[in-house]
Amino acid sequence: MSNLAPNFSIITDFLKEIGITVIEKPLTEPTFLPGIKIVGHTIYVDRSLLIATGDILHEAGHLAVTEAEFRDKIGTPEVPSDWPKDGDEFGAMLWSYAALTHLGFPSEVVFHDDGYKDQADWLREQYAAGTYIGLPLFIWMGFCDDEVQFPRVKKWLR
Repeated sequence: MSNLAPNFSIITDFLKEIGITVIEKPLTEPTFLPGIKIVGHTIYVDRSLLIATGDILHEAGHLAVTEAEFRDKIGTPEVPSDWPKDGDEFGAMLWSYAALTHLGFPSEVVFHDDGYKDQADWLREQYAAGTYIGLPLFIWMGFCDDEVQFPRVKKWLR
């Protein structure tokens, strides 16, 4: 999948820099998103199954918005039964938007037409218009101080 190559190393290098490990390996078991599995602080990626590199950023967003004390439990039997919590999807989308903005990528990298239950175009329109759904929650999580600061963040992990 040559369309994955240009952004792959930029994304994985960024994630490693902020404390999220990315390991390439074949994934044989079913996963929520094709080619991606999260266990603790690690995202396992099977490029042969991956639909879009932006999916890695979105899944990293789920890791990032999870409280530090629960992050190591993701993908294990010890993960709380309510993970991900209500609002975490909005947080993961906001986080991935902030990350793609930081990396200089267009919103289509994360909000691609093959994802988001046919709502990717609508999401891109909302973000382009400055309508950041869930931003008060993101601020409460401590990623930024106010609406004016976003999409710049003061930290990458909750």
